[in-house]
Amino acid sequence: MATGTSEIPTYLGQDRRLRADRIGLPGLLLSVLAATAPLMVVAGVMPTTFGEMGIVGQPLLFVVLGVVLALFSVGYAEMSRHVHNAGAFYSYIARGLGGTAGAGAALVALVAYSAMQVGIYGIFGFEVSGLLAQHLHLAVHWWVIAMAAVVVVALLGWLKIDLNAKVLGVLLLVEVAMVLICDVAQIAKPAPGGVSFHAFDPATLTGAGLGTALCFCVAAFVGFEQAPVYAEETNRPNVLVARVMYLAVGFVALFFVVGAWALTVAAGPSHIVALAGKQGPNLLFTLVQARLGTTFVDVLNCFYVTGMFAAMLSFHNVVARYAFAMGREGLLPAALGRTARGTGAPATGSLLQSVVSLLVVGAFAVTDHHPDSDPTVPVLHLFTWGGNVGALGVILLMATASAAVIAFFVRRGAVRFQAWRLVAAAVSGIALLVIAFFTVKDFAVLLGADPHSPMRWVLPGIVGAAALAGVVLGLVLKQARPSVHSRIGLGNEAFQLDKAASR
Repeated sequence: MATGTSEIPTYLGQDRRLRADRIGLPGLLLSVLAATAPLMVVAGVMPTTFGEMGIVGQPLLFVVLGVVLALFSVGYAEMSRHVHNAGAFYSYIARGLGGTAGAGAALVALVAYSAMQVGIYGIFGFEVSGLLAQHLHLAVHWWVIAMAAVVVVALLGWLKIDLNAKVLGVLLLVEVAMVLICDVAQIAKPAPGGVSFHAFDPATLTGAGLGTALCFCVAAFVGFEQAPVYAEETNRPNVLVARVMYLAVGFVALFFVVGAWALTVAAGPSHIVALAGKQGPNLLFTLVQARLGTTFVDVLNCFYVTGMFAAMLSFHNVVARYAFAMGREGLLPAALGRTARGTGAPATGSLLQSVVSLLVVGAFAVTDHHPDSDPTVPVLHLFTWGGNVGALGVILLMATASAAVIAFFVRRGAVRFQAWRLVAAAVSGIALLVIAFFTVKDFAVLLGADPHSPMRWVLPGIVGAAALAGVVLGLVLKQARPSVHSRIGLGNEAFQLDKAASR
């Protein structure tokens, strides 16, 4: 099979490969950053962390986590130079810890990213419904808007990734600009006490809510690790994926540190917890309205929801590519491993994610008997449950990937050359396991539920069940279809195995 430099062959044929040279550094970086939903984090996650967990030192917390995730990126990015596979997390884990572990990671990744993506439909539908009622006096149920968004995302997911990147890029750049304007306005007009750096004092990290705050803040970073998912579609995967990883984690850390600090400056470090507890997600809008006026806040609200849409589309693209990679390698039905003939997009995987989204949104809609203005089902249930299940899954995937990086280079006899990267992976892996422990321990707090609520165990159990099911699948394949098991995580490289075996 002859191919040009822009083609990546697969052992399953040209309809089973993603198109190379579709996306460069700017498009890849913007696609990855869109998943972090900067405005949703600043307006939603940060006030919750201040108000519910009582952690004044949230800016410092982002600094600490930025360091941990930068250390994680060292080994993860180096792995991306050796493995190019849309399966990203699970392919790395398979190459380091074996095919069975890779199968477990594959299902966890599919469940985690799907949960996060579907969860955003809930808050998106609720926010848009509120804006329509406020400005146009239209009463539209949140689930109607959510389902319409599923259809639009499905159509965009069928298109070429470079077109998707342009949509995500425009939405993200405007969103980032709006947040920066808010930051400048808040710092330029501080609370009566003046500009204060008290939030960076280590003493501000004390309190019972620290473990839960760690979970929230790690969830805010989710998205930066998605760069390897697009490796097969970049023009220089050996260089671009690692570069985007470093740029993304650095930008996200700095952006969120400044955003959280600006909130403490505008409200005052001694008042931020009480004010956030009172205002909730309205904190940013309240502080900004006093400085920039109602018109700007109305515009900010619009970009608040477009930022959510960008995150939904970004997560959708990631889930579709995981499903594609799994179908291509036999972990899911082979039909999922096919791409659209015209666009080269993972069409069947995209369709699967859209169907799952419609079913989940529909299930939550059927259970919602509250007034349209009540956020219980779309926000407190669908969004919160999905977001926290997804965050737990990604934290565990990162911790496992850190171990896989170490095993991969040890087995290749590269310990001496990669020593500092392996140390970085070990430190970050231990830190991520600690965060995962606090996530499970405080899951009831994360959900805002009663400590005795069965949901505190049911929801983390979804991640555990996915991991167990994946491991069982891996063991079955190892016994029944060893050739399939041996290819888990290989992606396009399996083509070379088949080519050699046919000689």
